[in-house]
Amino acid sequence: MDLHSHCEIDAHRSPLAAMVFSSNGMYMATASEQGTIIRVHLVSEATKSYSFRRGTYPSTIFSLSFGPSADLPDILLATSSSGSIHIFPLGLDLNQRSRKSSSFLGSLMPGSVSDVLDAAHHHIFHNAFPAGVRSNAVLRKIDKVGDRSISGPIALRATISVITYGGYFQEYGFRINHRNEASWTLEHELNLLTATAEIATS
Repeated sequence: MDLHSHCEIDAHRSPLAAMVFSSNGMYMATASEQGTIIRVHLVSEATKSYSFRRGTYPSTIFSLSFGPSADLPDILLATSSSGSIHIFPLGLDLNQRSRKSSSFLGSLMPGSVSDVLDAAHHHIFHNAFPAGVRSNAVLRKIDKVGDRSISGPIALRATISVITYGGYFQEYGFRINHRNEASWTLEHELNLLTATAEIATS
């Protein structure tokens, strides 16, 4: 009875396929049915903070997930019908220069043009699961570390859990160094259908 409209966010031209809020409710990520553009909005001001190009060809976005953070999340995670996992850096220092550059261009150009100019600056893990199989992924843990390795100091380390409608649970380790180079490691994989069958027979 006492609900009032707080703000209106003009997210996409086509209907939404996926939407998620950050843990504190300050940010909202959206993807349309086209699936080519992922946008992050600041809810309190109804403004676009980030716009990432996922790819050139349309793809259905199955899930979006922010990293667990009290402020601006460090990264945004997306799974798509191509069988890929996409990681978009948000609050990392290594992305600030790119963000400022694209923000300046965006202020000079219309929104539709600035979307094209905004560099993706994201990491893709291809063939994480079979193409077309619906999946959901969450960022369970994020650590900012300073360990040095052959590829340089690590900026961020994350644990990503994926569950698919094909019955698989997977857990990946993900790292980004300060040169924005990424590496993936499959740490655990479990066939839930087989595990359930084994429990039922035992």
